[in-house]
Amino acid sequence: MNLTATFLAQLAAFFIFAGLMAKFVWPPMMKALDDRAEKVRAGLAAADKAKADQASAEQRMQQELSQSREEIAKRLSDAEKRGSTLVEDAKARASTEAAKILADAKAEADQLVIQAREALREQVAALAVKGAEQILHREVNAQVHADLLSRLKTEL
Repeated sequence: MNLTATFLAQLAAFFIFAGLMAKFVWPPMMKALDDRAEKVRAGLAAADKAKADQASAEQRMQQELSQSREEIAKRLSDAEKRGSTLVEDAKARASTEAAKILADAKAEADQLVIQAREALREQVAALAVKGAEQILHREVNAQVHADLLSRLKTEL
């Protein structure tokens, strides 16, 4: 065999093989590589989107956390104000109640003093009548001297 004929036969076989590969093997392989490249691009895009979503979610979480802290601080402040208001109201009510009890006690003491004076006046009047009876050695008529006794009471 001739070297040229062998070379030409091998060259023809190579081109037939390359043609068959280009027609039947190359397109599915390129399609698989393109599909894989598209999947990688989609995965990278999804990862970027996930990172952006995560950053957005973290930002929203920080805002909500900040709002929650502010709301808690406000509620604590309101509770402290309400507590101090309740304490002040209780002090005012206690002070008013103490003043009322003191006024009632004073009024009751004044009433007792008046009753004691009345009882004392009656006892002094009775003693005066007894003393007059003993001085006069006779009985004093209470009806006749009722005016005298009432004047004596008012003078005492």
